[in-house]
Amino acid sequence: MKSYVIHILRAMPSQGTLEGRYVGRAQSPLPMGAVSELAGLKREYRYPEGELYCASPAVSCVDTLKILYPKAEPEVVLELAECDFGDWENRTAEELKDEPGFKEWLMGRGAPPGGESGQVFFRRVCGGFQLLVKNMMARGCASAVLVTHAGVMTSILAAFGLPKGEPQDWLCDPGFGYSLRITPMLWMREPVAEVFARVPEEKEGKI
Repeated sequence: MKSYVIHILRAMPSQGTLEGRYVGRAQSPLPMGAVSELAGLKREYRYPEGELYCASPAVSCVDTLKILYPKAEPEVVLELAECDFGDWENRTAEELKDEPGFKEWLMGRGAPPGGESGQVFFRRVCGGFQLLVKNMMARGCASAVLVTHAGVMTSILAAFGLPKGEPQDWLCDPGFGYSLRITPMLWMREPVAEVFARVPEEKEGKI
C-alpha cells in the first residue's frame, strides 16, 4: 500500500521573535541575519523535495519556504498558525510580567485575554495536521514539505510521532526538522506517523 512522507521544517525566527515578542497573528518579517543564515544552510545541506509545499500563514514561514524552494508554490494551512496570543500579541515577557494571569499561563494554565490556551492551540494544530494528511491522500500526493513554527512542529510530533515523546523532546534549530512516514492502514486505525529521519542531510564532500 502507498505510504506518504511529510518533511516538517522549523521556520527561521522573525524579527519580532528575536526581540522576545509573542508573535502569533502579527506579520513579522525575517531579519536579514536569518535570511543569510538560511542561505548558508542551503549551501551546506540537502533539503528534501516534495510534491506539495505547505506553510503556516506567518510571513516568516512562507518566506523560509520560498528561500529554500524558490520554484515552489506554497499552500498556506491556516489551521497550522502559531498560537493566538490575543491581547498579549507583539508584547514581551517584561511588558507582561505584571499582567493578571500571565505567570499562570507560562505554567500551562489559562489563556491570554482574547487568545488561545495551550490546550486549544494543541487541538487546533492536531486537527490541521490531520486535514493536511487527508488532503494529501485525496490528491494522491505521496510527499510534502511543511514549514512551520517550533510550537506547531513539536505539537504535531508529540501527538502523532513514533517513537513517542514529549513536545520538548522534538525541539530543533531553525531550518531543521524531521521526516515522517504515514501508512494509511495504520493511520486509519490510529493516527500515528513514523519519524524516520532528521532533515536536512549534509551534502557529500562538505569540509
